Amino acid sequence: MHTIKPWRAFFPIIDSSAVETSFEKIPFANRGVGLDAMAAGPKDGPVAVLLHGFPEFWYGWRKQIEPLAKAGFRVIVPDQRGYNVSSKPRGVASYALTELVSDVIAMADELGQKQILLAGHDWGAAVAWGAALLHPKRIAKLAVVNVPHPSVMRRFLTTQPRQILRSWYIFFFQIPWLAETIFSASGFYVGTRALVRSSRPGTFSADDLAQYRAAWSQPGALASMINWYRAALRYRARFADPTVRVPTRILWGERDKFLIPEMARESLRYCTHGELFPFPDATHWLLHEEPAKVSELLVEFFQSGSPLSETTPD
Repeated sequence: MHTIKPWRAFFPIIDSSAVETSFEKIPFANRGVGLDAMAAGPKDGPVAVLLHGFPEFWYGWRKQIEPLAKAGFRVIVPDQRGYNVSSKPRGVASYALTELVSDVIAMADELGQKQILLAGHDWGAAVAWGAALLHPKRIAKLAVVNVPHPSVMRRFLTTQPRQILRSWYIFFFQIPWLAETIFSASGFYVGTRALVRSSRPGTFSADDLAQYRAAWSQPGALASMINWYRAALRYRARFADPTVRVPTRILWGERDKFLIPEMARESLRYCTHGELFPFPDATHWLLHEEPAKVSELLVEFFQSGSPLSETTPD
């Protein structure tokens, strides 16, 4: 079943401004890799894990945490490995997709959850796709924002000139040291400029950019973040079956300067139960530009259907 739905407010608007949600910081560990996470919502609620992308950290999901917590979900938003204050293991192989996915499953195990609700943006979406493919029984529902199914990404990166041109930075990031040096020069000018120029005007405030610069300044963070891209080309994940059988909702800002919108529609072909919500006026930074709409779509999707299994398998 494939569905493409234009955005419309078909369920009640969430007024998150009227709610005060307390956040707490909780640690996770996966074979020696420490993951720092923000958590909110009732501890006995269904667990929803939100994965950030490059070059963000948990802060990229901040506008969705409160609405999800208000709706009764236990929201877990980690700094993924290599980012901000989480561990930064050495070596490019430490950032292979299978390693990144193993962090998600380790968090679910530590929380005592047989299944979790999973959402990801950008690189976080790539990890979420991978988790649904490698561990489908552990993912109750999958929501992805502005990154396509891995088979679609691979095909478009090798056959579609428009996408190859937009992905030039992936190849640039393969150069040791140079990418880190340029990205960090002049107070991370390149990084902050990329965020501002690829988003709608006013999307990132001066305070937001200061938060990102602080995260990028953590010792070893920048090299570790870029190692995700290096590992993607050196340690390609292989899936026995590329079909995603987990219920999947794709949200896509169609003015994305990095990824062409055709990839969103192509991704539906790999989903047995997939639906696509395109946002014609939004960019790659949909979480920031349309926060209320994204929150509503996540809450409605995660609330629908059967309840999750609550305990880990024996």
